[in-house]
Amino acid sequence: MRVISNRSGARFLVAMLAVSASAGVSAQQQGARDPDIVVTGATTPATSPGPDIKGVISARHGDKLKVTAADGTSTIIAITDTTRIRAGGGLFGSRSKVAADSLLNGLPVTVKTLQPADGQPGEGLVASQISFRNNDLKTASMIRNGTAQGFEEQTAATESLRGRMGDIDKYNIKGTTNVHFQTGRTELSAQDKSELCATANSAQATENALLLVVGYTDSTGGDDLNQALSEKRAARVINYLQQVCGWKPYRMLTPTGMAKADPAAPNDTPEGKAQNRRVAVNILVSKSVDGL
Repeated sequence: MRVISNRSGARFLVAMLAVSASAGVSAQQQGARDPDIVVTGATTPATSPGPDIKGVISARHGDKLKVTAADGTSTIIAITDTTRIRAGGGLFGSRSKVAADSLLNGLPVTVKTLQPADGQPGEGLVASQISFRNNDLKTASMIRNGTAQGFEEQTAATESLRGRMGDIDKYNIKGTTNVHFQTGRTELSAQDKSELCATANSAQATENALLLVVGYTDSTGGDDLNQALSEKRAARVINYLQQVCGWKPYRMLTPTGMAKADPAAPNDTPEGKAQNRRVAVNILVSKSVDGL
């Protein structure tokens, strides 16, 4: 074999590279014209920034999350291998098993999303980043573990309570706590949250106590809107009592929304309306159990 060296060899190598590059360009150009020749390559779907979604994870199925906001609206969001998951100030990184397992039902999250650009096919929003607080993750983990671990205990307690209560529908009210809301809103204030846990602790110290939660609105708005709003307010209070204050679900009577019925004050003044936008948490004990 003859070895080409020095300047002649260098000229030969450069010439061969030029021919190869020219052939590659020609092949691509020909592929663009000839339908029988296909030039393949990786493509990245076009995306644009989507809305920031804040709410609580209410369902999880595979790589899809359902996030429910404070107003009751729900959004389905997909998770991908590039989704970043942050807890507090720390970064878990790309979707590792640990990071994915941290997305529990009941966890409050903030999700930065992407959506397919105009004209691109897609199923909806994709999470680019999911962030939450470490304390919220601890609470969600406690709820999940407590629910699974205490299922048999709660079932037995429920049957016991049913046996003692029977068909009795008369109760003694041991105390009532009212939490109040802004017009059209369902958010709880820091003071409300503190009072709810204090009420749960007080009820816990009362033997055989149950909680009855009733939501109300003022007279602003239509009947259907107020009914839905009163139910959402009651649900928000119940979730906080159970998930944060530790109140057992089997010690909760069926909640209800009463809309603008049974006002606590006249609705003809702003002060009266403010009193009526409330959820009442009643501590009840059956008269038969209470001995009265």
